[in-house]
Amino acid sequence: MARQRGRGFLFCLLIASALLLHGRYPAAHAETITTAAEQAILIDANTGTVLFEKNADQQIPPASLAKLATMAIVFEALRNGEFSLDDEFFISEKAWREGGAPSGGSTMFANINSNIRLEDLIRGVIIQSGNDAAITIAENMAGTEQAFAERMNAHAAEIGMRSTHFTNATGLPDENNKTTARDLSILAKYIIEAYPQFYSIYSEPEFTWNNIRQFNRNPLLSMTIGADGMKTGYTEASGYSLVGSAAKDGRRLIAVVSGLDTRKARAEAGRRLLVWGFTSFEEVGLFPAGETVAHASVFKGAIGRVPLTSNDDIVMFRPRTDRGRLRGRVIYEGPLEAPLAAGDTVATLQILSERRLIFEAPLIAAQDVPVGPIHRRALDGLYELAASFFHEQVLDRLAVNTEE
Repeated sequence: MARQRGRGFLFCLLIASALLLHGRYPAAHAETITTAAEQAILIDANTGTVLFEKNADQQIPPASLAKLATMAIVFEALRNGEFSLDDEFFISEKAWREGGAPSGGSTMFANINSNIRLEDLIRGVIIQSGNDAAITIAENMAGTEQAFAERMNAHAAEIGMRSTHFTNATGLPDENNKTTARDLSILAKYIIEAYPQFYSIYSEPEFTWNNIRQFNRNPLLSMTIGADGMKTGYTEASGYSLVGSAAKDGRRLIAVVSGLDTRKARAEAGRRLLVWGFTSFEEVGLFPAGETVAHASVFKGAIGRVPLTSNDDIVMFRPRTDRGRLRGRVIYEGPLEAPLAAGDTVATLQILSERRLIFEAPLIAAQDVPVGPIHRRALDGLYELAASFFHEQVLDRLAVNTEE
């Protein structure tokens, strides 16, 4: 019983002093920038540093940004060999009526009862935002759009989109269709990193299908800011929204804006965030690969503590003009239980600025920790039995105090 209680606690190791000695600074407060967007987030894609956010966890209708999730499922299916780009998908009456020419919405003008190659449908979704193409993909891959949405939700949960629920493949209005700016940035980052061979489609300026020439709706692509994706959206409930990404000098930024009143305001909000992100921040190394970040307690092990490190350099971004202070902490569910293998991911490094989480990085065990001798395990058990309540109280107070 005592062991079960102990496993539920989050151990918090403060490392702020180490960060300050290294001259680390927050990545959240450069020269002030404001945005007309109701919800927004800007992240550095390489490090995951949050450079700016505004109502980033407020749930919003995804509108056509839901089609990013639709494409993530398609890309996964292609990678796994479930389908090929040459497979032909059937255009049903539902896809034609709800997403085609009769619908009055964005469409690739697919003909009812026709067959279209998957590769063309992909471009119809990405470049033209065709609802008919998205519905057709959903029906042919999963049988029904509802079944496809279930797959979208499972995938969203798998990649860490904690506040998202999809009900269709298009993002067409539904009160249960919900996401957040933060979740959309997670999705965009995933697509860019996991499917570079398909991400390049997002930068294609136009697409001709059935003798109809259609242009990419992303306004950032025509600007000289390094933009190469991703998607626009609009419904009356969501306002004008955008997920945009740009690369410059080895850096990649992802911006999400929503709740804008006009297309022009959407384009300007996305542009301003990306330009500001490139010009106002600089990279800072926190810990080089292999350096010990902290130690974690180990239960039943041959040793009582294991060093925590990372296989990669831990880097984030700070504002060029800011010299404020960071707070760092290492969180793990524990104490950890032996045996542990070197390389096991066992903890998370979190960097905070003024109580706000701006950066996370996984930490691994730096060495093997085999199960200890029986007398060591017995002592650990007695310690846990005696100290489990004490751990809970002290760590709870510590967490509160360190937020001040």
